[in-house]
Amino acid sequence: MIEETSTSTDQPNRWRLESPGHQGWPRTARPDDANKYLMISADCHCQEPGGLWHKYLPEEYQKRLPRIEVDANGVKWVTAEGMQRSRLLDSHLEGEDKVRNVAGADPQDRIKDHRRDGVDAEIIFPNKGLSMWATQDARFGAAQCQIWNDWAWETFGKYNEFMSPIAAIMTADVELAISEIRRVAKLGFRGVNLPCKPIFGGHDARHPNYNMALYDPMWQVIQDCDIAITFHISTGRDPRAARKDGGAVINYVAHALAPTVEPMAALCSSGVLERFPKLRFALIECGIGWVPWALEAMDEAYRKHHMWALPKLKKLPSDYFREHGAASFQDDPIGLELAVKHDLVDNFLWANDYPHHEGSWPHSAQSIERQMQHLSDDQRARILGLNAARIFKFDVGRLLQRRNTSVN
Repeated sequence: MIEETSTSTDQPNRWRLESPGHQGWPRTARPDDANKYLMISADCHCQEPGGLWHKYLPEEYQKRLPRIEVDANGVKWVTAEGMQRSRLLDSHLEGEDKVRNVAGADPQDRIKDHRRDGVDAEIIFPNKGLSMWATQDARFGAAQCQIWNDWAWETFGKYNEFMSPIAAIMTADVELAISEIRRVAKLGFRGVNLPCKPIFGGHDARHPNYNMALYDPMWQVIQDCDIAITFHISTGRDPRAARKDGGAVINYVAHALAPTVEPMAALCSSGVLERFPKLRFALIECGIGWVPWALEAMDEAYRKHHMWALPKLKKLPSDYFREHGAASFQDDPIGLELAVKHDLVDNFLWANDYPHHEGSWPHSAQSIERQMQHLSDDQRARILGLNAARIFKFDVGRLLQRRNTSVN
């Protein structure tokens, strides 16, 4: 556990404590504020048990799971189907970084950690399990997704009022996807995560994509089930494409974050959201600063390439995003500067990305104060929790009531 004192925050993380304060705010994101904002983290992760998929997958798939191999020189490599082999560096984490690396496995610890950070509810994504989609073998991928879905619901389902796992869906086979969507919706999942590209791998014109009518039956089922769609970064294709100097930065920016543009454009420009007007979707952990540019780029293409831009839509692509879409961020001051100007306050979702290093836990209040000085009280409230409550159908009244009880 990380103590709530500055002395327990080690030097590399001391910057997280910096804040301009909250002078003039009628309420804050501080956990001890009796009138604290409703805070729903739209992106958190768990620590799945080691060997989860080995325990439950049929024997025929065992050797295809991600594994660590040691070469003749003693170098460790992470090998996963669909991804290039990457070297495993020994990490010597200390202080808060070490705590983050092991947090998130136990529901009771999550409750304590989130209360320390001011979080009222969360959406939970896989951690190790983000590699479930790294295959073009639909049955292999679907089997992995089902194991995650069963374990996640068994572990977190009884806390679903405020601690909600997202279901994983393999989209390489539409019928398999539909069957699992129906199953998890019946269990009570609030949403389904689809990979950013439905067929794993690099761009291939032979692969179907979400803009195609092939996926209409899947959209129909999701709409009928009234659950949200998410597209989490680092799914759909290998995010570890760059190597050596600068690789960590290149991979994060260019190969993890950027691919979320594609499913957004696919849904907003193809007529999918005209045919299925009750769908709602969120791009997760991708940041928000790029969103105004992408919306303008879609509209520009639709207008200037009118001779090729089909079908003819009733509205501009950007309108469909504003009506149906959202994007989540942890620290994105540039995106927040653009939120009001570009009418996107209702489309941005705050997240602390617990327990990842990219996130703000356990110093989210300071992070929020650094980024949201220029926003009004109402705008902060929508971004910090009300937008997520609408998209994922949380009961706001029950969440606020839970604050005042000692019940988990």
